Amino acid sequence: MHIPVLLKPILEILKEKKDLTIIDGTFGQGGYSREFLEMGHKVIAFDRDPEAEKVAAEFKAHYGDRFIFHRAEFSKIDQYITEPVDIVVFDLGVSSPQIDQPERGFSVRFDGPLDMRMSQTGMSAQEVVNTYSAEKLADIIYTYGEDRDSRRIARLIVKAREINPIKTTLELSKIIIKVNPNPKKAFDSVIRAFQAIRIYVNNELEELEKGLNAAGKVLNFEGLLMVVSFHSLEDRIVKDFVKKASGPLSPSRYAPIPQGSPAKFQSFGRNIITPDENELHENPRSRSAKLRVAIRTDVPWEQEKSG
Repeated sequence: MHIPVLLKPILEILKEKKDLTIIDGTFGQGGYSREFLEMGHKVIAFDRDPEAEKVAAEFKAHYGDRFIFHRAEFSKIDQYITEPVDIVVFDLGVSSPQIDQPERGFSVRFDGPLDMRMSQTGMSAQEVVNTYSAEKLADIIYTYGEDRDSRRIARLIVKAREINPIKTTLELSKIIIKVNPNPKKAFDSVIRAFQAIRIYVNNELEELEKGLNAAGKVLNFEGLLMVVSFHSLEDRIVKDFVKKASGPLSPSRYAPIPQGSPAKFQSFGRNIITPDENELHENPRSRSAKLRVAIRTDVPWEQEKSG
């Protein structure tokens, strides 16, 4: 069963709010959306994974008009939303159901085809691993996996594929693990390399940057942006976005905002929320999760115009 990460603090923030319109930008198995809907709110959900459509159909049958689903990247939410919303939630990275399906190729624990595509379209991890130069592979592993052994890992991959194409997650793991005689350090390199290739294949960091900017276009005045991240690269982008967008609350809901200006945000509550001991015990996969919440502090230009 999929356990939504940091759900409790998110619901705590929303507990006094009524009749919200919430964007769940990473629907997955609907963990967050179900809780929001049970609270009486309206949910507009997005996900690029075709597997999410099956779950979304069940939600639609149960919740009716209070639930809308779009099979699309969350970076494109502003292309689908025509009215301002109150909350935008992003739960980043790969989901537990995706990890637990060997055929998706995300996990280092299960042997499966070297795929890693969230949308199940486009270039797969197998294509990257078997066709990219050692220099390009090293750059990907260093940039998105932050592994200092990236060059050695890349050379091992290129040497192995000269004998036979690398087609499965287990084959790739066995190659990378040779990078270090220390088993723990070697396995850490496997984890980082898989993360790096997955991020590259799915263009995750660029998607996040676009998604944050899109959230600024659809959020209402004093609307909340909630982002759950799982590694430093994601968290740094969210932190820098909020810092760059920091601005005081508008003195007037009708203060003119220049057309095309980026939305203004401030951190809301504690800067970072992490899992408590109970959540860590119930869901060990939450151990690296961080929640940042920001509040929109300016009135969207479109609202000022219509007012």
